[in-house]
Amino acid sequence: MTYDFCVIGGGIVGLATARALLARRPGASLLLLEKEGALGRHQTGRNSGVIHSGIYYPPGSLKAQLCREGSARTKEFCTEHGIPFENRGKLIVATRPDEVPRLDALQTRAGENGIDVERLDPAGIAEREPNVAGLAALFVPASAIVDYGAVLEALARELEGQGAEIRLGTPVEAIRDTGDAVELRGGGETFRAGRLVACAGLQSDRIARLAGLQIAHRIVPFRGEYYRLAPRLNDVVHAMIYPVPEPGLPFLGTHLTPMIDGSVTVGPNAVLGLAREGYPKGSLDLRDLRDTLSFPGFWKSIAGNIRPGFNELRNTLFKRRYLAECRRYCPSLELEDLQPMEPGIRAQAILDDGTMAGDFLFLDTDRSLHVCNAPSPAATSALPIGDMIAERLLGRNR
Repeated sequence: MTYDFCVIGGGIVGLATARALLARRPGASLLLLEKEGALGRHQTGRNSGVIHSGIYYPPGSLKAQLCREGSARTKEFCTEHGIPFENRGKLIVATRPDEVPRLDALQTRAGENGIDVERLDPAGIAEREPNVAGLAALFVPASAIVDYGAVLEALARELEGQGAEIRLGTPVEAIRDTGDAVELRGGGETFRAGRLVACAGLQSDRIARLAGLQIAHRIVPFRGEYYRLAPRLNDVVHAMIYPVPEPGLPFLGTHLTPMIDGSVTVGPNAVLGLAREGYPKGSLDLRDLRDTLSFPGFWKSIAGNIRPGFNELRNTLFKRRYLAECRRYCPSLELEDLQPMEPGIRAQAILDDGTMAGDFLFLDTDRSLHVCNAPSPAATSALPIGDMIAERLLGRNR
């Protein structure tokens, strides 16, 4: 048979896109292909579990709009499906004098984005979070925590209830536009679809090349290494505790995050990965490394970010340095409090000129749309991102 739609990728953006397509084409046939044996094995299942507010993004920008809308819709979706979430709020803490003007700018940005914040002095910080210290802080009450794996499972149940077919363990090995359909080969089978959407995350550039597209970027993996705090510290903070982000970088810095299971995590840092899907420390994939090192844009990016890059590398090599980052705003932490936890890997699209893509990056053909970069926070914004992708795909073919 020829399906109406095929979606490649079993992460939260892929499933949200499938949901949006079926909402616009009720009764359509849809096939979702995921190369792993379970959904959400990569970025969706390995993040901080934060429902972000949108405070960081330029006023009026698409990212700010999608994040605010996504935050509200994610909470509504959780309520409808009985998925626990908690409105813990986020405390963004300035611990050095040079960070205070950047905190001021964030406060102004919050107002322009319509996001409620509360400004705290050192006494206010201590009153709200007795184990946290800083010169000044912003409290963002809209930020929340959730298990995105549970959100993903609920999306999958919705899709299957509407007749969608989800194929696990089916890596896509070939893509060909036959003129009247897109033909895909994977898992020893051939599939046909009228329209294709690829939401392949860490493999998105390779899937695009597989479809014959010319790309001017490369996915470079960045390991986000976490620690879980010792159980005796499960109440060390109530809110999420974030540093003021470094200007010009797409990473939010090492933060303390209460998890929905009651534990507290510290992280992530951001260090170059030597394998796109190699999670144990020291993982190396020669193909992945060759793809990174052979891309001129990677070297341009490295040249422009030497200082923060070396700082992150030192933090991953020396646990005491990692601890020092955390103790800037939570000084009571000790080395033995940092317990092992599996890392995540972020799919960072880097452009030819060395720019780390901070916006959406789409590539199109007559019958397909490839999502080559879905910027953070993609999990928070997944439902409106799915709508945007569906509208983009279907809007060309009405």
